Order: sequence, then C-alpha cells, then structure tokens
Amino acid sequence: MEDACIRLWSEDTVPADEVGCCQCGLINHGSRMIWGEGNPQAPITILLDNPGARENKEGESFVCGTRTALQQGALQAGFHENDLYVTYVLKRRPVKKYDKEKTRAICMRHLQQQLDKHMPGLMICLGNVAVQAFFQSADVDVKGLRGQVYDVQGIKTVVGYHPLAVRRRPNMRKLFDEDWQFYRTIWAEKLGRNQV
Repeated sequence: MEDACIRLWSEDTVPADEVGCCQCGLINHGSRMIWGEGNPQAPITILLDNPGARENKEGESFVCGTRTALQQGALQAGFHENDLYVTYVLKRRPVKKYDKEKTRAICMRHLQQQLDKHMPGLMICLGNVAVQAFFQSADVDVKGLRGQVYDVQGIKTVVGYHPLAVRRRPNMRKLFDEDWQFYRTIWAEKLGRNQV
C-alpha cells in the first residue's frame, strides 16, 4: 500500500460536557481528550487502548506509525475511511503512573456513551487492553480470541493485534493482514453481499 493513501483522519469533537472530565484523574497528566477519529457515524468501530503521542498534539501534520499500520491493514482489506471510526478505552494519553484497572473502568463509561448514541454494526478490538476492557474480563487476550466472532453487549465483535505490535514486530504483519481480511469477510456476511 502506498503511503500516499495514508493520511490524517478527521478528529471527532469531544462533547462539551465531557471536555473537563476529571473522574479518572488522567486530566492531571496534561494530555488532551481525544473522543475519536474517522466517521462517527461509521458502521464499524475500532477500539484501541488510548491515544498516542501524535493524537495528543493538535494540528500535527504527520500520521504516526500506529495509524499508518492500521490504515494500511484496513485499506488493503477494502475498507474505506468512511466505513471506520477509531476510538479508545482511555480518552486521554497516560504519561505517568496511574491505577490502570480503576481508570479503565471509569473511562469505559465514555465508550458506553458512544455506543448508546451510535451502535456500530461491527466492533473491532485491537490489542489486549481494548479486548479486556470491552469483554470486561482480564482473563481474555487477542491470541486466544482472534479468528472468531463474539456477541459483546449485543454487538458483533472481533479482535486482533494492535497496530503498534505489528510495527514493533514485523513478523506479525501476516497475522495482522489476515485479521483484516477476516473482518472484511465478516462484514460482507453481515451485509449479505460479497462487496463491502
């Protein structure tokens, strides 16, 4: 996939009543809240652990390695930007020590708000943090769940490796690409047709 196809996706606006949310304490880390990226009305939601350094910088002109890997996988599988919405378990990037379990539990209410507002037709959880948070179990992981479809909170859900893992360990790229082809197949079946 040519890098020319990889670009910044538009950032979703944080609801006015959530911008100053301080319940989880991540506001004290100095990072800004990122509600999501891509099409908020998309039929497919991608759940990641938290925004990265690129997302934390407003007006940044480059696409980070994590986002490049994610977009490459999606585009090669035949998805389009309009099909996808990327959001996070934590809406702020942690930059220092924090109580992970407690913070994730508190922050999941933001995701629930998003789901209540717009229930996706397919949820793609990438990485163990996203999988454990969405499945509400510390006993699950990507390796044990990938390649299957699950009903979680009434949403058709699939899991896969985090794009950052693929960037750090290129030998995982084949598995990552296989996962994206699997997502496309599942989505096509849901739509009842051969084309997404």
